[in-house]
Amino acid sequence: MSGSLSPAILWFRDDLRLSDNPPLHAAAAQPVLPVYVLDDDGAGTWAAGGAQRWWLHHSLAALTDSLRQRGVELLLLRGRAERLIPELAARLGAPAVNATASVAPWARRRDAAVAEALGRQGRALLLHNPLLADPDRLRTGQGKPYSVYTPFARAVMNLGEPPPPIPAPDALRGTGRDIQGLALDELGLLPRAPNPDWARAFHDLWQPGEAGARARLEAFLEDALGDYPEGRNRPGEDGSSRLSAHLRWGEISPRQVWHAARDAGLPATATQAFLKEILWREFAQHMLWHRPEMPEQPLHASYAYFPYRRDAGTQRAWRRGITGYPLVDAGMRQLWRLGWMHNRVRMICASFFIKHLLQPWQDGAAWFWDTLVDADLASNAFNWQWVAGCGADAAPFFRVFNPILQGESFDPRGEYVRHFVPELARLPDKWLHRPWEAPAEVLRTAGLRLGEDYPLPVIDHATGRARALEALAEMRKAAA
Repeated sequence: MSGSLSPAILWFRDDLRLSDNPPLHAAAAQPVLPVYVLDDDGAGTWAAGGAQRWWLHHSLAALTDSLRQRGVELLLLRGRAERLIPELAARLGAPAVNATASVAPWARRRDAAVAEALGRQGRALLLHNPLLADPDRLRTGQGKPYSVYTPFARAVMNLGEPPPPIPAPDALRGTGRDIQGLALDELGLLPRAPNPDWARAFHDLWQPGEAGARARLEAFLEDALGDYPEGRNRPGEDGSSRLSAHLRWGEISPRQVWHAARDAGLPATATQAFLKEILWREFAQHMLWHRPEMPEQPLHASYAYFPYRRDAGTQRAWRRGITGYPLVDAGMRQLWRLGWMHNRVRMICASFFIKHLLQPWQDGAAWFWDTLVDADLASNAFNWQWVAGCGADAAPFFRVFNPILQGESFDPRGEYVRHFVPELARLPDKWLHRPWEAPAEVLRTAGLRLGEDYPLPVIDHATGRARALEALAEMRKAAA
């Protein structure tokens, strides 16, 4: 132990950064032991999926380096946090454990168990709010949680500017105790032989860690924020922020992003459009805090009667990107190759899965959970329910995205589709998003044999839309 100060435990979770980290700031004046616990059993169904685990490995490596540069080592453990954290506090003689609060239901149960165990020892779990607004305190005029985005966003804006970010400490003091943990590779987070390295292309796009988050934010502010209202809708261009994974893992905080966007000196329309997306993410967190059933159950009870037609073959075609709809297939292939999908295309792929294919939204959300590096329990569930028409502030179910028109509107020159569906690369723009309508001569010139080189559509758009609306009528009748 260093000096006469009591040691503190800094329990990292989804806040893998040193800048603007309130738990670190609270503990930094004391000798500190930073720890990360991989608690798959505690998370159960919501243990990190494969793509998330790839990101977590590299983010923990970056965090380890940052802490080491400041004089302390990150302790890595695996097991039930409700046992390991109280044991560690008792062994160290730490009166408190500092951590960032979570809105995930399983994490809240874990934290309650940890707090109870620490309390029996006369110690405390000190949780710090990671959001722009504390979801337990932000209420409507009637004292209820918000369930509609616009008044929620207005309420957050009315709180005023968030506090400025807290700088990272230049140095930290360790506890002087040699406590053995695991090596990072022992957590088993990366794809392993003999399985194929499905994440091999992730390095082309991503730099996990706090430095990568800063670099990505700076690049976005310099190159894309000014055109954000339009650019974010064009999947063939680098017009979105691509900060979602950095935010999901807490490598950058919402208020760091907020203040950086405000200070960039760009047109207010562009800045506001971007900040609304930050608030949309915040709204998802607010909803999960108040509706813990959201990842599994429709928020509108009538949708429990929706007549989905779960089919393994249909889902396999969607997952592999062989539905015959170029924009959908490009999105699903981008997801598998890079662990990420452009936001507009996510909406189109989700709508197609639920409405054209009549597959349960929970199954689509589960696939995204396993394949997205930015899979966040609140945002994933919230956005799938939004598309399915059964969530908060949801798009009406009868709003069925037309993947052909969406492709022609937002990928008119086909950069996105040609990149991820190269078998269509030689088709003229006119036919790229509807290859089944191309004349035989055009197909021959493009070297394309439909049904062999590229599939015919799994369902006709008009038929799929009509079937979806029939299913909606069925649901309403059953729920009445």
